[in-house]
Amino acid sequence: MSLTYEICIDSTAGAVAAEKAGAHRVELCSALFDGGLTPTLGAVEATLAAVSSIRVHAIIRPRGGDFIYDEYEIAAMERDVAAVRDAGVQGVVIGALTPAGEVDVAVAERLIGAAEGLSVTFHRAFDMTADPFAALDTLIALGVDRVLTSGQDTTALEGAPLIASLIERAGDRVIVMPGGGITPRNARRVVEATGASELHFAALVDAPSPAVHRNPHPFMGGELRRPEYARLVTSPALVTEVITAAGS
Repeated sequence: MSLTYEICIDSTAGAVAAEKAGAHRVELCSALFDGGLTPTLGAVEATLAAVSSIRVHAIIRPRGGDFIYDEYEIAAMERDVAAVRDAGVQGVVIGALTPAGEVDVAVAERLIGAAEGLSVTFHRAFDMTADPFAALDTLIALGVDRVLTSGQDTTALEGAPLIASLIERAGDRVIVMPGGGITPRNARRVVEATGASELHFAALVDAPSPAVHRNPHPFMGGELRRPEYARLVTSPALVTEVITAAGS
């Protein structure tokens, strides 16, 4: 079985790297440190202009933290879906939950409606649901195309038993896509343990900042912070390494 590979990226350069390495699709985000937030419209447009053979799906997530949204956040997500749709993306990645840990059907319906036929992925908000099988059934009824999950565990390898059960339950009604901690060392094991047809992973490596002048005193973030003069970039070599390790 031929596998489909989706790369989680936070830049246009990441999309170019993923395309060169042979991936099929990218999930374009900002703020990967927060688990991925809605990219700017400029980033979406620049990415679409820079690639030709790879599908671009944009995550729609207004902030980090939980997936329970107020009326203003819901309105913003709905407008963001419409904006990236009009820009030309091939899909959107959404997610919303109720305080009880169920899929927020009303919000999902609004976002799916705004997508107007684009491919829809429900993101790892799924991993915070109280009953993953009930959530899967809800998402199937909503008509989403795929569900991204680590099997409600730290990594997709650790969550592989649940992912396998979800894939079996889903049949051909929805794609269940493992994601979370997939590396060249475990990619094949995840595929074999789950029977997955698609894999989602980041392929980030450290790259130094080109800044020559450096001020070590100020920080642009909060108390939990990364170095100001280091960055993570998508590595074509690492994308290829995972694809090769996964086996097809």
